Amino acid sequence: MNDETKGGTLIAKAYNELKADIIRGRLTPHEKLKVEHLKRDYGVSGGTLREALTMLMADRLVESEGQRGFRVKAISPDELIDLNRIRVLLEKEAIRQAVEHGDEEWEAAVVTSFHLLTKTTRAFAANPSDVSLLEQWEERHRAFHLALVSASPSGWLQYFLHMAYQQYERYRHLFLEVAQLTYKDRNPQAEHTDIVDAVLARDGDLAARLTEEHISRSIDEWAEYFEKSGMVAPGTFSAWAKAAGKGRKPS
Repeated sequence: MNDETKGGTLIAKAYNELKADIIRGRLTPHEKLKVEHLKRDYGVSGGTLREALTMLMADRLVESEGQRGFRVKAISPDELIDLNRIRVLLEKEAIRQAVEHGDEEWEAAVVTSFHLLTKTTRAFAANPSDVSLLEQWEERHRAFHLALVSASPSGWLQYFLHMAYQQYERYRHLFLEVAQLTYKDRNPQAEHTDIVDAVLARDGDLAARLTEEHISRSIDEWAEYFEKSGMVAPGTFSAWAKAAGKGRKPS
């Protein structure tokens, strides 16, 4: 392996590890990213770290502070609501396209990913403090949602949806893993089942509507936790939600 290839591999490794730690909440919102400390933690040079951090800025996971270095990007109610809106628009269109264009192999992929997610959902429900099960659930949950839209012929739509989903995972991890909280008054497994049934029935409009409701149901609980934890200013979300007409859960 030549020096250039080795350098690229180290940058990719640092990038992927840092991204995973930000999404999983191990590096917390607005945390100062001190290169000297990160060099030790990730086992790479300062130059490699700066390259990786610059890449993470493009992913909107890291912010530059000019000459003062880098921070983990802060979370905000505005971003959460905007992210929810964008993900809903993208995923509804993608699932309609997938229902229209998907074949039997696509159906099989949806059913398989749903089966694997169901197994992990049950295991995690029985052991909610098991971090390894949460990580497996996240992987299978991501695989399930991506399988649902995988038959969409639009590569750009799937790319932007992947980026939005990555940001969404960050908020969910802060709620489920860092706070060790669970959802109230809802059954995500039943919501997933209804979406699969609509997809297999080739009802794209119903699948899109159920997907929108499923995505949006978490927002109020997440925001309540983020306000109580001090990650956003108290009352910030409720004021924003009231003005935007978002202050209630979908029926």
